[in-house]
Amino acid sequence: MAADIEKYNELKAYCDSKNVTLIAVSKTKPNEDIMQLYDAGHRDFGENYVQELADKYEALPKDIRWHFIGHLQSNKVKYIAPFIYLIHGVDSEKLLKEINKQGTKLDRKINCLLQVHIAEEETKFGLNADEIGKIDAPQFPFAEIKGMMGMASFTENENKVMQEFNSLHHTYEIYKANHPQVEILSMGMSGDFKLATEAGTNMIRIGSLLFGNRN
Repeated sequence: MAADIEKYNELKAYCDSKNVTLIAVSKTKPNEDIMQLYDAGHRDFGENYVQELADKYEALPKDIRWHFIGHLQSNKVKYIAPFIYLIHGVDSEKLLKEINKQGTKLDRKINCLLQVHIAEEETKFGLNADEIGKIDAPQFPFAEIKGMMGMASFTENENKVMQEFNSLHHTYEIYKANHPQVEILSMGMSGDFKLATEAGTNMIRIGSLLFGNRN
């Protein structure tokens, strides 16, 4: 399936009205699909495989803002460090140290989000509130912590999802109070972005609504 431009325009209007940044999740999608949204004016795309992202970066226009939204292994940071716009899933201090190390080498600040574990599923990665409290942002001058990201449980229970989003928003506000550079709260995907918006997100990651189910 090609990109759904009608759906994109509808989502873009929704996001603009709520002051929310839309990340088009283009993982596994061909360059032609990405270019359809690019030609419609979109610039923020999310990928979760390092090699696929590196290949797309080489092949596609250089003004695209690439977001890494998957689970990032420390040994892969060097491959995306020169060009990545935002790393969404910093789920350990070890990864933060590696991002800082690669940023130092390049003399380039790399923007990132702390991934907070809010769902019940064990499969989701993330830091807990205690671990976040121990992260001393000034220690990582080249890994610029711009905010937080989290994924709610995969469930039909909207109250539960809302509870998890509200919990993340609360954690975000506490952290933001002491870290003036923090400005991004990334939560909400194709199935729950409206709930996330109610809970105060300012960045959503949408894949299947724009591109259909993954290949």
